[in-house]
Amino acid sequence: MYADNTLTPKEATRLCALGIIANAPVSYAELASNVRHFVTHVMGPSLDVLGTSIELLKHEGLVIAVSGDTDLDLLQITDKGLIELKMLLKANIKQAENDLNKLIIALKFRFMDLLDATEQKVQLELLAESVDNELARLEALYAHHVTDGSHLVEWLDREIEDLERRRDWLKAKSERV
Repeated sequence: MYADNTLTPKEATRLCALGIIANAPVSYAELASNVRHFVTHVMGPSLDVLGTSIELLKHEGLVIAVSGDTDLDLLQITDKGLIELKMLLKANIKQAENDLNKLIIALKFRFMDLLDATEQKVQLELLAESVDNELARLEALYAHHVTDGSHLVEWLDREIEDLERRRDWLKAKSERV
């Protein structure tokens, strides 16, 4: 993890793989395919993220092969793997919006049901706080340029509206948990 307790690209891949296996045992080949599919559809292809070996999860004792050692044998998450998965799910989110952050947020939502209700609420509050910070940053930029009459102001209006909707949705979702 980075010093601010946010996930590195390698850890995002690890979160994805462990979350998939936590839902049900899968073969190595299926796991690799599912991780690649999810990551590339959320953030596009990335060697930083996809370059991590799933074999390392076995070596670290986070998953075990329950029916042998070939690509078709099933992998199952271990107790140690569940602890690692929950730690990764609870990681902070970087303030800047980028492709890796988008992937991490998508992974949090994809596997949030693996956390208990209290932990889910904490994660939703963390996400809402991140949106509030982004909103404050854009509102400050808007206030500085509002008299410019430029296309930037129109774009900022739309971005601010999107963030307000996202924040409201997160708060409503937290109330439903």
